[in-house]
Formats: sequence, C-alpha cells, structure tokens
Amino acid sequence: MKPDFFNWVTPKLIIMGLNVIMVGMGMSLSVDDLRGALAMPKQVLYGFVLQYSVMPLSGFLISKLLNLPSHFAAGLILIGCCPGGTASNIITYLARGNVAFSVIMTTASTLTTMIMAPFLTAKLAGKYVAVDASGLLISTLQVVLFPVLAGAFLNQFFQPMVKFVSPLMPPIAVTTVAILSGNAIAQCSSAILVSGGKVILATFLLHASGFFFGYVFARMLGLDVSSARTISIQVGMKNSVLGIVLATKHFGDPLTAVPGAVSIVFQSIIGSILAGIWRYSVPVLVKE
Repeated sequence: MKPDFFNWVTPKLIIMGLNVIMVGMGMSLSVDDLRGALAMPKQVLYGFVLQYSVMPLSGFLISKLLNLPSHFAAGLILIGCCPGGTASNIITYLARGNVAFSVIMTTASTLTTMIMAPFLTAKLAGKYVAVDASGLLISTLQVVLFPVLAGAFLNQFFQPMVKFVSPLMPPIAVTTVAILSGNAIAQCSSAILVSGGKVILATFLLHASGFFFGYVFARMLGLDVSSARTISIQVGMKNSVLGIVLATKHFGDPLTAVPGAVSIVFQSIIGSILAGIWRYSVPVLVKE
C-alpha cells in the first residue's frame, strides 16, 4: 500500500530535502570548530574510530543473528555506516555532554563519510546485495560534502543572511525528516506488516548497542564522563536521512530504505531518554 499523501514525494525532492538539511549544518560551522578539533586530537580520534566501527559491525552482526532478509540487512548496515546526525548536538547539550566536541565529531564524520560510508557498506553489506561503491561515493559528495561546504562558505562570508535564515532551518529539517521517513515506510507498508517485527527489533538493537558500547569503550579508553556521553550519543545517533536517500537511489529494492525510517524513531527515543537521565547527573568537569 502507498498512501496518497506521499505520492508527491519524488527522488529529486528527497535529495533536495537532504541538501537543505546539510546546508543548514554547514551554516553552523566556523573556523573556531576547526581550532577546537586541533585542541582535542585524542578525543576526536577515539570518537572517529568508535563511530565507524561500533555501528557498522553491530549492523552486520545483528543482521546475522536475526537472519534478516538481504534487503533489510543491507539497509541496517548502511545506517550503521552513516555519519552522526545533526540532532546529536542537541541531545548532547541536554545530556550535559561536551557540545563543542559533539559539533567537531559531527563535522569530522560528515566530511569523511564520502569515503567511509561507501567503503564500509561495500565491505559489510556487499555480502547481502550488490553495492555500487563508486555510485555511493558520488552521491555522498553531492548530497553531503558539497552542501556542507556551501553552508560553511555562507556562514563565513554572508553572516547577516545566515543569521536571518538559521532560525528557519530546524523546523524545515524536522519537517523534511518526517516526510522522508513517512515516504519510506509508506512505500513498503505491506512488507513491514509481514516481516516488520524483525526490522523493528534489529533497528532498536542497532541503536541501543551504539549508545551502550560508545559510552563503555570511551570510558575504557580513559575519556572523562562528559566526553564519553558525547561519544555515546554521536555513535548511537546517525544521519538516517542520508541512509534513506542512498538506499533509495542505489539499491534496487525499496525495502532497503525501511531500516532508515525506523531508525529515526528509535534513535530519537533512546537519545531523549538518555538525555533526560544524564541531565540530572552532572559530570564533575561541568559542575559550576
């Protein structure tokens, strides 16, 4: 079944929607963010490694454990290989994490996803379906890197305009995410009703493992509580909209996009719960 409400959502509109979100993220970047990355190289390195190891491997292992159909397995792994989501910065703030570190991690993972996402997806999801790694690379450049750089350029040279537009970006992003998720689910509603239980469980386990192991490994590596919370949120919250766009464009089966739509729901729920708990547990380093 395909609800009439989503009939107007075309692939071109999906890509345009993600471009708008990425430009908005780019407009939040500044030279100070780059300076901040240079000031905390160890944390950034640990965060980067955990972000591109915990979730991709979790997606692969969960797919094996639950014996997911190939299309769902590929979609789940693709989500695990995506960079951190922009909402993670808000959740980090609410959870009393290190917001500057969060922004740096989001930026680093987004700018490197043009290499990491196609490579990891091809290695892990290639066991289930044919993966067009070069196509993924080109699309990631088009829908992530170029828009982010365009947004950063605007922030650097057209700040009055950016200050005017920036307040409009969050509601636009939320609306875009809701439409893209609804479209992905509507396209495959019948299949979800038949075998959706496994997809829902797999997606929940994917994000739960990201939040849990992101925190545990960060602490094992000697990072402070605030930084560990930040890494937990960065690892657990992914740019699922990017996953939906890449799945829709480069995988023949529309069911591959379903884990991305379900992912948006679960990462928001788990992230909000953690933020609520950690909000009332103040790390020593951020006490007044």
